[in-house]
Amino acid sequence: MAVLNITYGGLSADYPLDVDYPLTDRDVRRIAVEVVRSGGVRGLPVASLGERAFDDYVVDRFDTVHGGRRIYLRPKVPFG
Repeated sequence: MAVLNITYGGLSADYPLDVDYPLTDRDVRRIAVEVVRSGGVRGLPVASLGERAFDDYVVDRFDTVHGGRRIYLRPKVPFG
């Protein structure tokens, strides 16, 4: 089980991902577009989100102490 945290338009929200295989950065971006458009991410209602909205976003991955996985999809920033 993984949790995808999406930051968009100054808002950030979590979405649970039930996957048992590694996701590429492209997979993460595609899934994010689909779930945000569908209204599946509470707090990020952007039905008109463009297909390439997350193309320039950074994908960070971290393992949790409980054996889970956190994936962060965030805009690039000048300091890192």
